[in-house]
Amino acid sequence: MTWIQRYWLRSTLRNSVWVPPVLGLAGALLLHQVTRRLDAGMGWKADVGVDGARALLGALSSSMLTFIVFVFSILLVAVQLASAQLTPRIIAMVFRNRVLRLSLTFFVFSFTFTLAVMSRIDATVPQLSTWMAVYGSIASIVLFIYMIDHVGKALRPVSLLTSVGILGQEVIRQVYPQEVAALDEAQTNVALDFQGEPARTVASEATGAVLAFDEAGLVELARRAGCLIELVPQVGDFVTTGDPLFRVYRGGDAISDSQLHQAVALGPERTMEQDPQFAFRIAVDIASKALSPAINDPTTGVLALDQLHRLLGAVARRRLDTGRVHDRDGQLRLAFRTPDWDDFVSLSVTEIRQFGRESIQIVRRMRAMLENLIKVVPPKRVALLRAELELLSRGVEQDFRDPEDRLRAASADSLGVGGAK
Repeated sequence: MTWIQRYWLRSTLRNSVWVPPVLGLAGALLLHQVTRRLDAGMGWKADVGVDGARALLGALSSSMLTFIVFVFSILLVAVQLASAQLTPRIIAMVFRNRVLRLSLTFFVFSFTFTLAVMSRIDATVPQLSTWMAVYGSIASIVLFIYMIDHVGKALRPVSLLTSVGILGQEVIRQVYPQEVAALDEAQTNVALDFQGEPARTVASEATGAVLAFDEAGLVELARRAGCLIELVPQVGDFVTTGDPLFRVYRGGDAISDSQLHQAVALGPERTMEQDPQFAFRIAVDIASKALSPAINDPTTGVLALDQLHRLLGAVARRRLDTGRVHDRDGQLRLAFRTPDWDDFVSLSVTEIRQFGRESIQIVRRMRAMLENLIKVVPPKRVALLRAELELLSRGVEQDFRDPEDRLRAASADSLGVGGAK
């Protein structure tokens, strides 16, 4: 199995909401075979008539089918409303919710198992199978109530933003495994250390965002061919058919275009797997929509800044990737573009400062974030934060005409309004 096949298999199992229910359906059919044989082997028979059992199981199965359709319908409506209120980029996160996937799987399992038991009732009623079908339906109702409570709370802005912060920190640790204090900071996206034109350029055969790439596989291909491979787009960039995808330097004739295409995953929308900036993008989008005149919810913007503060602190403590990978002999084999500290800070601050420039909550919370980061980040990363703080101060002078409001807006506040100064 190639890297790209493994990637799509993992992605399907992790992100698709239909896979667990299908597995639940198959599991129900297999379990029914086991319980039917146990009932037959042990001679277990329920103390109910055949007609009564068929009527009971028929009512349960039809109710469960209606129940499943109802759950899917209200779930889709709830997700659409939440995405319209916050950002469409949260839809994939909602469908990855474990409680939601487990609930849907159990609902389909209960329906399938009940239907299988009803279809096998002949002269007698199997005791174990019948009672498992009945209690499975009761458990589905309990699980449904819990799922509604859980999903309802999970769709709140603070819950979604917290999830974004948690996932973002995990990706940051995976993509940047080394602490910045462990060794000197290396410059990111440095120029290639040789002169000359590429031996060939490989164009993209598909259209979409770059989701991930096989770093180890590309390095090995380049080592065997004795060449250098450059991945042209950055993870998260959008490419279309015909755009440069790879440049191969110093030979590389033994590497086919197909091998290179198999080392990059393209999809319709960015994911966080190898793209730590996407977590920042989601939080900024939620804040931007909250600060729009149509919604006017600066408190949600403050919640987004809480998570951006958290994520910037995590990035500041990591050694950012240089985008250069060497083989075990020290030869440069792979080059790719990576975001640097400036990219993360600009993404976190610029849009929210522009959209929230007239909100006292936003400017006070952003000032608190920048002042705190200036105190805790490594010294070489302070200059950009000071520049952003100066931009924020100039904006306060321009946007708040009343002296009292200007004084309030110029103060740092961890809650926006009402927190510690």
